[in-house]
Amino acid sequence: MLHLQRSWGWLAGMLGVLLSLAPSASSDVSASQPNILLLMADDLGIGDIGCYGNNTMRTPNIDHLAEFGVKLTQHVSAASLCTPSRAAFLTGRYPVRSGMVSSIGHRVLQWTGASGGLPTNETTFAKILKEKGYATGLIGKWHLGLNCESASDHCHHPLHHGFDYFYGMPFSMMGDCARWELSEKRVDLEQNLNFLFQVLALVALTLAAGKLMHLISVSWMPVIWSALLAVFLLTTSYFVGALIVHADCFLMRNHTIMEQPMRFQRVTPLMLQEVKSFLKRNKLGPFLLVVSFLHVHIPLITMKNFLGKSAHGLYGDNVEEMDWMVGQILDALDVEGLTNSTLVYFTSDHGGSLENQLGNTQYGGWNGLYKGGKGTGGWEGGIRVPGIFRWPGVLPAGRVIGEPTSLMDVFPTVVQLAGGEVPQDRVIDGRDLLPLLLGTAQHSDHEFLMHYCEQFLHAARWHQRDRGTLWKVHFVTPVFQPEGAGACYGRKVCPCSGEKVVHHDPPLLFDLSRDPSEAHVLTPASEPLFYQVMERVQQAVREHQQTLSPVPLQLDRLGNLWRPWLQPCCGPFPLCWCLREDDPQ
Repeated sequence: MLHLQRSWGWLAGMLGVLLSLAPSASSDVSASQPNILLLMADDLGIGDIGCYGNNTMRTPNIDHLAEFGVKLTQHVSAASLCTPSRAAFLTGRYPVRSGMVSSIGHRVLQWTGASGGLPTNETTFAKILKEKGYATGLIGKWHLGLNCESASDHCHHPLHHGFDYFYGMPFSMMGDCARWELSEKRVDLEQNLNFLFQVLALVALTLAAGKLMHLISVSWMPVIWSALLAVFLLTTSYFVGALIVHADCFLMRNHTIMEQPMRFQRVTPLMLQEVKSFLKRNKLGPFLLVVSFLHVHIPLITMKNFLGKSAHGLYGDNVEEMDWMVGQILDALDVEGLTNSTLVYFTSDHGGSLENQLGNTQYGGWNGLYKGGKGTGGWEGGIRVPGIFRWPGVLPAGRVIGEPTSLMDVFPTVVQLAGGEVPQDRVIDGRDLLPLLLGTAQHSDHEFLMHYCEQFLHAARWHQRDRGTLWKVHFVTPVFQPEGAGACYGRKVCPCSGEKVVHHDPPLLFDLSRDPSEAHVLTPASEPLFYQVMERVQQAVREHQQTLSPVPLQLDRLGNLWRPWLQPCCGPFPLCWCLREDDPQ
């Protein structure tokens, strides 16, 4: 009998050991600290990728991620432009909560030497993961501010927001970096300076002529100062393009300026070298690496071996080069033996830019069947983005999820995977995606999502789960130009307020589950649930707005003006020029 009891005890003990060695998938996920690699494209249209329906653009590496990972088809950004979207991505919060919006049309940070930026009291997922023992790095574009009071305080710098390592552009790639005809600010500045020059030159000539003809009695000082200022403005207008290139188009490693201005043809190899070096240095993990591509924003800097290879001109060449970069990064994971221990995510910050067009040549992306594009408020083309997750052995390969999800969801997802806690002292708008990705949850936790254009709410969506319906309500829409177009051609970007938007009463209603193109406006006559849907969505909007607190708007005029004392410069200002050799790694 005693022998039997000992045998049962031994079997029970062995069973306990075996069970402890073979935990369920969900407990295994919660107990581990995976490496996390987040890949974000700039201005990429969802219709530019093969796995999202494009059969003329070659994106085999991104498609491979989707084939062996989970693809989200209702993934949206929190804004249709760079700065606010990226702020929401890092913090899991609508950008209006952190003040990363404007009220006067300055929808992104305009200068590196401006004081606006991601506030220091905001908590990024990098900050939390760093506290949990992760090595954290950002390689590529930042565009969330740099300095507050001096050129070296770095209050908005990535290293002050939880990243241990930064290599890339503190600002953003621009057409002005290459003196393109497609210009973000150079052309307007040149025109304004030339206009002021003409006014002052006319003033100087008028005063001089009046004095010489004894028609007016003034000293020569106003004439001299007007003439000198006119010459200064003319000279400035001539050099303003070069000044912008030096002021905004440079590379930093941590707090050190490495190239000012940057040499474009070596940027892609340098970024890949930086990614590979980071993976090698931190392969014992855990690490968080955000690769924020400079692709595919104009001026579409592309290496020679990719030029002319795409069926879609320079833009297509640039997309295909970025896809090659994705492949190089995934190969680096393989080389370091990190593939199975790394969660990889690929997305874009917002939709493709339709207004990037010269003549018949399109330099912006394609947003597939979705209406609008970059900057177009709440229209799907500006906010619908790719969302692909791959984690071999944990996430099911080839899974497709059609539930509403957001870039903001990355925040709670990676925080909880790392064993951290989502902050309780502020509203977090993102939701943990892991149950949805694993298939243990059927529906997204998002019942409502709000769509802002600057600080103005343009639209809202309601996922009516019991009916399987996704309603979209537009309160405000931009006026597309010319009439019947799908974008604001002739402008850099559509406006959010003023005379060029329409306030709809009643609001526009669409059923995205049946009409993803937002082509058919529903009315009380065509939709029996019209008033019920409107009432429920407007109630949700009121409840949401009650959670908002007033904060300083970082992108308004005071925070978005160039200030010479905030300008990073690796030489005596304004002679900002340097080309340092790469630091040893």
